[in-house]
Amino acid sequence: MLIVLRSVAFNLLFYLNLVLHALVAFAAMAVNRHAILAVAKSWGRTSLWLLRVICGIGVEWKGLEKIPKGPLIVAAKHQSVWETFALIPLLDDPAIIVKRELMWIPLFGWFMWKGRMVPVDRGARRQALTAMTRRAREELRRGRQIIIFPEGTRRQPGAPPAYKSGIAHLYAETGVPCVPVALNSGLYWGRRSFKRYPGTIRVEILDPIPPGLDKNTFLQRLEHDIETATARLVAAAAPPQAEPQGSG
Repeated sequence: MLIVLRSVAFNLLFYLNLVLHALVAFAAMAVNRHAILAVAKSWGRTSLWLLRVICGIGVEWKGLEKIPKGPLIVAAKHQSVWETFALIPLLDDPAIIVKRELMWIPLFGWFMWKGRMVPVDRGARRQALTAMTRRAREELRRGRQIIIFPEGTRRQPGAPPAYKSGIAHLYAETGVPCVPVALNSGLYWGRRSFKRYPGTIRVEILDPIPPGLDKNTFLQRLEHDIETATARLVAAAAPPQAEPQGSG
């Protein structure tokens, strides 16, 4: 019951915090994308603070010193909504690859356009890869860091990996390093669950993969590195007080 009450309180404050930051972001649209990103980073930090104070969910970061300066690709495991905001404050000038449909949402989509996020049309396939890569190159030339979730959607802890070819295409066509990120956020903020379970989310920044590998070699290494580290983080975590999660 305490977990339920804490989860309800957090969810209410999480969305209130989002609304307040959206109001600030609306004013920041008159400035530039850096102002929008500053608001996004503030939202990420305050959301992490709310999680720690209300739900007892802390974060342990490992390997932050491995993130190179300048343009790069950040390929992160995707288990939860958590990483969509928690990774933003780590980078100097992040641009997230998002579903094109999100860019159509009033206000929220406007902020992503102003922040120059990178949309992808999942239904267009080859054309989508070409358009995504072109936009990603534009942002990388600005010295930005591209955040991508290689599986495309959230996967619960322990689910078989489902890496898409888009990450290999992006890596091969842009010629920048790729930084893999492993995590176990899904243990505490489950997919399609409103409950937030106390514990420590562990995030591990892995060794960057330098440019120049062929697509197959890169994809095999990326999947191996992320999945091996993620399995270790999940296995080492204290079991959260959670009911088993379904695959839906």
